[in-house]
Amino acid sequence: QVHLVESGGGVVQAGGSLRLSCKASGITISSTAMGWFRQAPGEEREFVASISPSADTTYYADSQKGRFTISRDNAKNTVYLQMNNLKPEDTAVYYCGVWGDDDTWGQGTQVTVSS
Repeated sequence: QVHLVESGGGVVQAGGSLRLSCKASGITISSTAMGWFRQAPGEEREFVASISPSADTTYYADSQKGRFTISRDNAKNTVYLQMNNLKPEDTAVYYCGVWGDDDTWGQGTQVTVSS
């Protein structure tokens, strides 16, 4: 059974930074692409970023390009999301996910950006 545990969220002021982590168990993530997603109150969950199994390809939603960086450490079975220059509109619960698996989600980690 796959388990994903996100951490690293918090409350920051606009312009600040956070680094999120996602520790996976029950799966060897080196064989699969991984992604970060977020869900704001009253909104649908949306794509943030993704990374290929070997980390040679990354994709970002337009609003995150140049501010967020996704990375992975396959030896630690962990995926990261470095978020810089945070904006109030980045406030959401952030989730990591196994690419192509819409049924497995962690508890998420809350990111709150104050103006």
